[in-house]
Amino acid sequence: MWWTGLVALGVAVGLAGWVRLAPANPPVWHVDPLTAERPGGRGWLVRPEGGDQVSPAYPVSLAELLAAIDRAALAEPRTRRIAGSVEEGRMTYESRSRIFGFPDFTTVAAIADGEGARPVLLGRARFGSSDLGVNRARIERWLVRLE
Repeated sequence: MWWTGLVALGVAVGLAGWVRLAPANPPVWHVDPLTAERPGGRGWLVRPEGGDQVSPAYPVSLAELLAAIDRAALAEPRTRRIAGSVEEGRMTYESRSRIFGFPDFTTVAAIADGEGARPVLLGRARFGSSDLGVNRARIERWLVRLE
């Protein structure tokens, strides 16, 4: 009987290790958020139309908006940029949960809107069928930091 418990513990530790140490694989996650499909329960999409939320307009240039988003993203705990740059016009970030290290990926771009710009943000979970609203909350924090 204790062998069963020991095996179950080993499997749990192995899965936790895989989740925490799984490589990011930037080419898979660094996609265009303007043309990406909505992630459903596994994430959140903010864009001018066809997303989960309409992106707000800011009276700044594309580069200024992207630089501000980059600062907001990198201020988030356990978040790092894994692909792209402000100069490229698109960036992808990996954010990990505090305890288990579940990875989420957020890709950011911006589009011109008259004299200003609108952000486009796509957040999605790597594992599971639901992100429990974590990506929406993260993206909303980033948008608040832009104000």
